[in-house]
Amino acid sequence: MRVLMVYPKYPDTFWSFKYALRFVGKRAAYPPLGLLTVAALLPAAWDKRLIDLNVARLTDADLRWADYVFLSAMEIQRGSVKEVLARCRSLGVKTVAGGPLFTAEPETFAEVDYLVLNEAEATLPAFLADLEKGCGRHIYATGARPDLSLTPVPAWELIDFRDYASMSIQFSRGCPYDCEFCNVTSLFGRKPRLKQKEQLLRELDALYHYGWRGSVFIVDDNFIGNKARMKGEILPALIMWMESRRHPFTFITETSINLADDEELLDLMRKAGFVHVFVGIETPSEESLKECKKFHNLHRDLLAAVRKIQNHGLQVSAGFIVGFDSDTPSIFERQINFIQKSGIVTAMVGLLNAPRGTRLFERLKQEKRLLQNFSGNNTDYSLNFIPKMNPQVLLDGYRRIVTTIYAPEPYYQRIWEFFREFRPARRAGIRHLRLCYLTALFKAMFYLGVLDKGRKHYWQLLIKTLFRRPRFLPEAITFAIYGFHFRRVYSGRS
Repeated sequence: MRVLMVYPKYPDTFWSFKYALRFVGKRAAYPPLGLLTVAALLPAAWDKRLIDLNVARLTDADLRWADYVFLSAMEIQRGSVKEVLARCRSLGVKTVAGGPLFTAEPETFAEVDYLVLNEAEATLPAFLADLEKGCGRHIYATGARPDLSLTPVPAWELIDFRDYASMSIQFSRGCPYDCEFCNVTSLFGRKPRLKQKEQLLRELDALYHYGWRGSVFIVDDNFIGNKARMKGEILPALIMWMESRRHPFTFITETSINLADDEELLDLMRKAGFVHVFVGIETPSEESLKECKKFHNLHRDLLAAVRKIQNHGLQVSAGFIVGFDSDTPSIFERQINFIQKSGIVTAMVGLLNAPRGTRLFERLKQEKRLLQNFSGNNTDYSLNFIPKMNPQVLLDGYRRIVTTIYAPEPYYQRIWEFFREFRPARRAGIRHLRLCYLTALFKAMFYLGVLDKGRKHYWQLLIKTLFRRPRFLPEAITFAIYGFHFRRVYSGRS
């Protein structure tokens, strides 16, 4: 059997880092982890190839080679998905599709031959058995939450590591919280399921074996969903693994804000090589936090929590949302002030949207406030529901936030605010210097230091960093490049 795994293209978004990646000569931020995992679940005797449309072109010859084309996608990739499906259909190639987009709305993809929904460990075996018998059904779905001991090491041999800025692995699925706007719990449940520590180390061994050195994104929706196992078993094992190999990786992950409440956990994560966490802060408004059921963010000093995490050597990036029913026009200035004071350099501010599978979607549906234009991108100035606030006031206020916080002067000021609070761990290992980093330095000096309108603020930051925080010079250059990307993404939107 010849199988072509196809990962659809992302549009230019906040998280694509498209314009930043050009500085380091990379084509995409992360590999398609889901498809690589599915590939490892397929029979070993099958002939498998993978084309990530974010790094390569898909030709008709590629499609004609395949007996089946496997796709996985999120809502934001819908446009690319439709193009790939149309090409497969015109060439008579059978398609197999799964992942969040297809699981959320299988009824809209009648053109797919086989929909293998939910988690592949639970649904793929039945599909493969039927396929062997020649009696495959159109849809395979289940409400089961499979044990992650069934999950194999991803099929890393299918990608070219040089295309990507970072690698990614998954350690757990599910989140103990149930925020109204989030579909994680509908997809993966509220009880976090963890892999065994031996699985985690095997996956790291595989990346190490393939020669990867650098950033690894642990893509869990809440890495600290089970703090007891994390502190008692997982992080100590990870620390030993990293020390025995002279710290080949740095780790990024997602956590809830209550990470700041646990000194021991913070210390263990720093020792294990974590350098960056994404936190869902959403809003400084307690009324809006109550509305969206984000109770673990309530009744705490969010600024102090962010600073505490930064003090322990972890950069905090964060998500923010405007458009809650309880938001008033004052929320725009409050969000700007919070972000600037926090030193959160990478602040992803989005408009509230209601994905399928969320309690927010169901509530707005009952209230007859849903619209049909959900794009999956909450930074593209679109809404898929009728807000309580005047829509034009909301859009204008949102535009004011993103154009303010990513304008050169406030953005570079925020970088310095971060440096004031950041206390990184001192690494015993050798820093892995690559040619692409030197290339990025010279490109940044030219594009940001000569051509960019914010060049004055760029040089002010670099000179100030060089004399007062010289250790942070690589971070200063990296953040400057990120800012270039964010300004490009937000510019020209209507």
